[in-house]
Amino acid sequence: MQPCQSCQTVIDEYVLDKHLEPLRDLTVDDFNVCADCATVVADACVECGGGVYVPQNASTAPDYCPACRAALIERTGRDPGWHRDTAST
Repeated sequence: MQPCQSCQTVIDEYVLDKHLEPLRDLTVDDFNVCADCATVVADACVECGGGVYVPQNASTAPDYCPACRAALIERTGRDPGWHRDTAST
């Protein structure tokens, strides 16, 4: 068991797995934080409607979940970042 990189408590993998459930294709191994320090916003991905992980100290939630961001990179060869481009007027 690893300590949380944020608060140093031991990571309870079962609790973290349940907390990260909205993030498809990710597991506890993809994170180095405990469930108390991992912020997940359900239904926030603009691509799939799944959950997004909000890094600590971030002011806004990402528009893409990690899986959709990776799929966009694979499909287009370009990294869209975590946020959609704002439409020009």
